[in-house]
Amino acid sequence: MNNNRPLTERISSFLSDRAKSAYWAPLPLRLIVGYGFMAHGYAKIVKHPEVFANILHALNVPAPHFMAWATILIELLGGLAILVGAFVPLVSIPMAAVLLVATLTVHLQFGFTSIKLMAVTAAGPQFGPPGYETDLLYLACLATLILGGAGPFSVDGYIGKRLRANHP
Repeated sequence: MNNNRPLTERISSFLSDRAKSAYWAPLPLRLIVGYGFMAHGYAKIVKHPEVFANILHALNVPAPHFMAWATILIELLGGLAILVGAFVPLVSIPMAAVLLVATLTVHLQFGFTSIKLMAVTAAGPQFGPPGYETDLLYLACLATLILGGAGPFSVDGYIGKRLRANHP
């Protein structure tokens, strides 16, 4: 980089480069949000959906068996859709609903912080119950993907290009 250029020119160049790289910003969001949702859905399957339904029943969630399966499907299919960038605004609605229910029924009572180190024992670190911080981060990522688009290597981007090509 030529440091002899005027400061305004260097700032302009930096901002120009950032605009080019902003195109790629949705990709890591999609990958982590999609994978995260799918991992949570998969964990509920592996630990048996009936166990999750019993947890929902204990939280007084109506129709706990139906809601358990609905949540699992939203996490698995919605996570996959976000991962590949397909129908992001549409699939974000039920995903946001799952996050809001989790926030209000489980995490809100434990405050904001998602990681609470309580002690370190010979068995390793011991953590307290998670707060709603992670739920808000997922919601912020979904909102960012809705507002900014799914980005490169996405089904939504491919569909958009096809539509623009067919309707100049």
